[in-house]
Amino acid sequence: MRKTSLQNRVTPTGEIVSDPGRGLMMGNRGCLHTPERELGAARWRSKPWIACVLVWKNVRRDPMPPGRWTALFFLDEATAFSAGHRPCAYCRRADYVAFGEAWRAAHGLSERPRAAEIDARLHGERIDPRTRQKATRPATLGSLPDGAMVRYEGSPALIVGRRALPWSFSGYGPPLDVPEGAAVDLLTPPSTVRTLAAGYRPLLHPGAEPYRTSADLP
Repeated sequence: MRKTSLQNRVTPTGEIVSDPGRGLMMGNRGCLHTPERELGAARWRSKPWIACVLVWKNVRRDPMPPGRWTALFFLDEATAFSAGHRPCAYCRRADYVAFGEAWRAAHGLSERPRAAEIDARLHGERIDPRTRQKATRPATLGSLPDGAMVRYEGSPALIVGRRALPWSFSGYGPPLDVPEGAAVDLLTPPSTVRTLAAGYRPLLHPGAEPYRTSADLP
């Protein structure tokens, strides 16, 4: 039976699955697929995990060109960040610079870090070296900035406007009834969380925009 979609949709926990929804962003971690256009065992081939624009100069691309790179798709930038990605320095130059400047401020650096420095830091935070699986950390809902992603009662949710919006491939649901002091599992790497707290505004799915805090509105 022919598959309805390729295995290249990414969840906030970093899993790569099949789903009809394409989302708002594309990215990659190197070539992960076989000649049969199926994923092998590897879930990354390099430390640069990037988040790109969905459409680039109206070029129609093969999402799984033989031996090159595997196109991955995200609901939005918050999802990409949660999985461990950062803005692409080529197709999203302005966002990459803004992210780097917020990273510099968040980490007390004198200069904007190079991409390789960001990638090395993120790789150490997004993967548990013992299991090679997604690394998570305990946190409380009220301590997190807009754009951070958590797992609450077993399911991923976006933090925006001090509320938790349940995540799905089709968008976000109504806010969950979660007190600000509730314990959650932080999915977004800590360095990215600090960068969000320093002022970087990620691209969010339209369903989350009404809940942004007034301080984050343009």
